Amino acid sequence: MDPAYDHDPFFEPVIADRFERRLIADLAAGRCAAIRVPGFFSPDECALVLDALLKVEFATYGRQRVRPEVMRFGVGVSDYRKNGTISDDYWTAVDESRRAWDDLKLPFDPFELCRSRLGAELPQPVEVARHGGRPMGAGVAREPNQGFLVHFDDAQREFSGPFLDADIICQFAFNLYLSVPDEGGETVVWRHRWHPADDKHKPAGSYGFEESVVGDAESFHMRPRTGEAVLLDPRNFHAVRPSNGGRRIALGFSVSMADTGQLLTWG
Repeated sequence: MDPAYDHDPFFEPVIADRFERRLIADLAAGRCAAIRVPGFFSPDECALVLDALLKVEFATYGRQRVRPEVMRFGVGVSDYRKNGTISDDYWTAVDESRRAWDDLKLPFDPFELCRSRLGAELPQPVEVARHGGRPMGAGVAREPNQGFLVHFDDAQREFSGPFLDADIICQFAFNLYLSVPDEGGETVVWRHRWHPADDKHKPAGSYGFEESVVGDAESFHMRPRTGEAVLLDPRNFHAVRPSNGGRRIALGFSVSMADTGQLLTWG
């Protein structure tokens, strides 16, 4: 094969000093696969949020579905999917999550600050999405020290019917790293999107796939850095490698681009 065709120049992460409007447009259009912004949070901002989180107990995602175990503080809608819809229990969990974050007594709302900085160059503010008129969760702190299996995220496939009170063009995933391990914890992204034949690589009841699902697809690695924010296209298969020597704790939420161009987030 001609070496010029060994690499897709659109399939790569872009490093920038802020989430520029043109880069977000590139991500939506498939002209890049991720945007990395080092120093999105200052060391002091990271330390404030991290110190508060280290004083509280983390829960886990559903153990039958998510193995190895992933710890979390906050609510994720994926744990409240029932027959392709959002279960009523989700809204109770969202209220409890808001109270738990308020109880941390932080001097700022970390998710609001993320939304503000993410949308600083956009014509419309980044806002929390709504479903049936109700605001969804703002986000979650996750600690996947044993890693995440190979998987993809696409709410349009995971939920039937209208998922948000907006017409959606595409979906992103946002992560901000508060602490990182000495080794490991890399995010791996493959140039492979779900195909019906992929399900033969998925163990029954699991959210994730065997790594054979991506075959020899092109990939790249992103090693997390404290204070760095990443916006990526989660419809590409991706995974997180296990961590060694320290805790990998990140704030995260999903992002949808509506047909108006506005970004809407949910946990």
